Amino acid sequence: MTAIHTATARRRGRAALRLLAVGGLAATLAGCYQAQVAHNEYPTDYRQRHPIVLREGVQTVEVLLGRNRGGLTASQRADVLAFAQTWRREAGSGIIVDVPRGGAADRAAADSLREIRSIFSAIGVPPRAIYVRRYRPSPSSLASIKLNYSKVAAEAGPCGQWPEDIGPSLNWGYFENHPYWNFGCASQRNLASMVDNPADLVQPRGETPAYTPRRAIAIDHYRKGENPSGTYAGYDKGKISDLGK
Repeated sequence: MTAIHTATARRRGRAALRLLAVGGLAATLAGCYQAQVAHNEYPTDYRQRHPIVLREGVQTVEVLLGRNRGGLTASQRADVLAFAQTWRREAGSGIIVDVPRGGAADRAAADSLREIRSIFSAIGVPPRAIYVRRYRPSPSSLASIKLNYSKVAAEAGPCGQWPEDIGPSLNWGYFENHPYWNFGCASQRNLASMVDNPADLVQPRGETPAYTPRRAIAIDHYRKGENPSGTYAGYDKGKISDLGK
């Protein structure tokens, strides 16, 4: 009986070892598959990891109001003027003006709104493009008139994500000498915030007509056999030799 029990225990042990070996092999293959998937989902080009995308943004200017002061200050007039000028260049919607109502600054808000409308009219903003709506300000904060419109904005990121260890590790990126995930994100984000017209990231601008007066002068110089770029007095004053004359 003891020999029979011993043989049975041995057979069971060998079967358990086989199951463990099969399970280990399956886990290894699964790990390789996951590493391959991670490799495919991790582009090495920073422009693919952190692409610049165009979204609808909002341009806002806030005009703070005083309780006993009507109209705008000099700096506020400059802010409203610049706001109206940029609206004509990059706006994707009309101008929404949020005016406070139901507080101590109602009189100042009415005077300031009247001056804001006059600035808009002087710049060429049509009245139908201005939409005024009222809101009740918080009694604990300073009332303000909020000007805003929609525009195209370029964004990238978010930055500061570190999904993997950038030091010596068993990750495939370390052995393949690939850049870490966050590499290039700040550059993409800065470029998106500095570009003058986000549409330039998608397609080039159309060419403007040539400056006719300058082109006519250059053609006239060429017809006479002169230098089309023109001659300027003293252009060769710094020469130390007459070679080539």
